[in-house]
Parts: sequence; C-alpha cells; structure tokens
Amino acid sequence: MNSVRPRAPSPRRSLVFCAALAVTVPTLVAALASPSPAGGASHDPVLVGRAVLPVETYAGPPTSGAQVIPGPGTRNGIVFPLPGQPVEGFSAIVDGRDRGEILAMPDNGFGNKANSVDFLIRAYYLRPHFKTADGGSGTVDVGDFISFRDPYHRIGFPLVREGTVDRLLTGGDIDPESLQRGRHGDLWVGDEFGPWILHFDARGRLLDAPFPVDDLKSPSNPFIVPPAVATHPGSRGFEATAISPDGRYLYGALEGALMTDASTAPNRRFIYEFSTRGEEFTGRALQYEVDAATPFVSDMQALDRHRLLVMERDGAAALVRKIYVVDMRRTDARGFLKKREVVDLAAIPDPDLVSLPALHTGDVGLGDPFRVTCESVEAVHVVHGNRIMVGCDNNFPNAGRNPGLADDNEFILVDVPHLRGHGHGGH
Repeated sequence: MNSVRPRAPSPRRSLVFCAALAVTVPTLVAALASPSPAGGASHDPVLVGRAVLPVETYAGPPTSGAQVIPGPGTRNGIVFPLPGQPVEGFSAIVDGRDRGEILAMPDNGFGNKANSVDFLIRAYYLRPHFKTADGGSGTVDVGDFISFRDPYHRIGFPLVREGTVDRLLTGGDIDPESLQRGRHGDLWVGDEFGPWILHFDARGRLLDAPFPVDDLKSPSNPFIVPPAVATHPGSRGFEATAISPDGRYLYGALEGALMTDASTAPNRRFIYEFSTRGEEFTGRALQYEVDAATPFVSDMQALDRHRLLVMERDGAAALVRKIYVVDMRRTDARGFLKKREVVDLAAIPDPDLVSLPALHTGDVGLGDPFRVTCESVEAVHVVHGNRIMVGCDNNFPNAGRNPGLADDNEFILVDVPHLRGHGHGGH
C-alpha cells in the first residue's frame, strides 16, 4: 500500500463549515451509530451527516488527464493536464481497517477508455468526519491506498503499461464500478469493460483471469476480434455488486438492459449469482425492474442473507434517484423481484440543517430537504443498524452541486428507520 499526500485545495475549493467543530474518532463513531435524531417524522429517512472531500485532492504522481481536453485547457474550473492522480469519483465503498474508516474505489477515471489511460486504478482509505447536528468538521482525511495491478499476467490482454515492471492497471484497461471484500480479505470488483468480475488479493494483485458472464461483451471488451461485435451496450456492465454476509456468494447487477431486451423489456436488469468458492457463475439470474425515471442500477449492498439494497439513478438531470430493498426469495407474478422504496435521494429530510451552510456561493440542493446532486450517485454502504452511507462519483470534472464548478466528493449519512423493517422485500 502507498501513502498519500493530498494537494492542498485552492482558495476557491477550500472547505469551510461555519461554526463546525473539530471531530475526534469517537465522535465519528457516535455519528455512525447514534439513535435517530429527534427532528422529522419518526418513519422518514433523515440526513444525519455530510462530509466533503475537495475535488482538487491529488495523491501524488504521475500526472494525469492529458487526454481529457485536446491540449492544455480548463473545464469547470479545473486545469488540465492534472498535477497528479486525483482522489475522486467514488463508485464503491466498503469497510476500512477499523471503525470509522472506509475503503473507497474510484472507477476508470475520466469517463471513458480513451481519455483515462493515465489514470491509475486505486482504492483509497478514507476517514469522513461528518458534520452532524452535534458538530463535526465535515471534512475527509485521505490515508494510504491500494494499487490494482497484474503482476502475475492474469488479465489475458495487453495493458496500457504492459512493458512496465509494476503492471499497474489504468482506466484504459478496466472500468471498476463496484467492490466487495471476500472472506479472506480478498477483493471482488465488478467491471464494465468486459463486463466481468475481477478477483484481487488484499494488496490489489489480480489473482485470476476475468470472469465473464454468458456471452456478454461490451464495445470496450479487448477480446472482441472482428468480425465479432459487441453483444452488450457500453458502460452498462457490473455497476453494482453485493456479497452475502458469509462471503459465499457475490451478486452482480447490470447497470443497463441487455441488447436483446432493448425493445421488449427495456426496464429489466439482471442480477447474476457468482460463487466465490467455486469461482464461477452459478447460473442463477434474478430479474429486477427499474423505474422508467431511474434507468440505471448504480449500486447494491447486502442487508442479510436474502435481502439487498438496490440504488437506482437518473442521468445528467440528477433529479430522480432512489434506494430500494428487495428480498431475493420474493418475486411478483411476472418473476421480477418485489421492491420497497426506503430512501428518496432527491428529497432527504434535513430537519437539523446539517447540509448547511453552503461551501460555495451558488450551491444548490442544500437545506431541508437535501438533494444528492451529483450526476452519478454510485456508492451505497450499510454503516451500522439502520444507517447507510452514500457516496458520489463526481465524473471528474462534472458539475452538479454548483453550475460551472467541478463537483467535490460528497459522502452523506442517512438514518433509515424502516431499513430492516417489514414490507415488500422485508421478512
């Protein structure tokens, strides 16, 4: 693992929470585990914490982003090429090494295979210091990181850094969108370029060849040899994965519809079961139906042996995004999983106004209710009891919270009273 020395943010991007208090690790743990706040209806989800990592946080060399803009240039206030590797765009969150720490993984970098060849695939150990009704700085500490690499030549195709000793993986090689930790500390990654499942050890070393599902191949799949063509839409692969509490099964959900479903079942998304012991797909495939307004499955998390949290989102409008609970044993008459809405991320009650004050003049979606404004909300993590953490992939340097300014990295903490309660998808 590697140490990180984040670049100090420019004055424009500095984080200042008026009247925010310094927070200790015990205070952070209390924020994660404390009872539901008094404000708001007892049956409603409530925003209980928010922490923000400035967009201009870098984790050392090498430089990156040379292909984002033709030649040097500026987009949403960010000057390209970048001075180092940005700590940005979190598509997955799992527990860290101790309580209060998380391991957060970006995706392939800057949005596509061609412009992300100088973005190194990593997962960062972070410690959010949530701003809550009781205080807190609202900042995020960046620790060391895991570098994903292929020292044993398992990947099966030439890498961007093929001739190097370290064989570090880049955004030109894989598009990691989801992450789960196995029983022995190993890491399972859902990828979109395949789409496939990737298996790494705890230090980020690839252990096996990619695990494909059926005959699905995205346009970015390196194994497509003409005249063969893609059999699955681009950027619609394993956006979401969940792992069973015993670590025995991994569940991978496609972000988008199969090509064969485009006209007949455009809202159907398949969730495939993968055996981590047998290292193979079991053949079990669950049918999940997205809402018309939220066509993308953006993340999942297991609540217990049978139930999953499933997050859906819309696109650039960032106006409709919701989290549901499903029970893998319960389907409707058509064979689709029944789902129960538990959080509307576009309108989260914030009775204690923990989302205020604004960090930048012109910020939108703050106050009561609070709205998750990033285009790609792609990380959901069960923290403790009925509390969940949601993280944003800011698609560096997209704007959302503030028109014209690149999005910071936001982490929000939501108390969901009936997360483990009864109803469709419940016990």
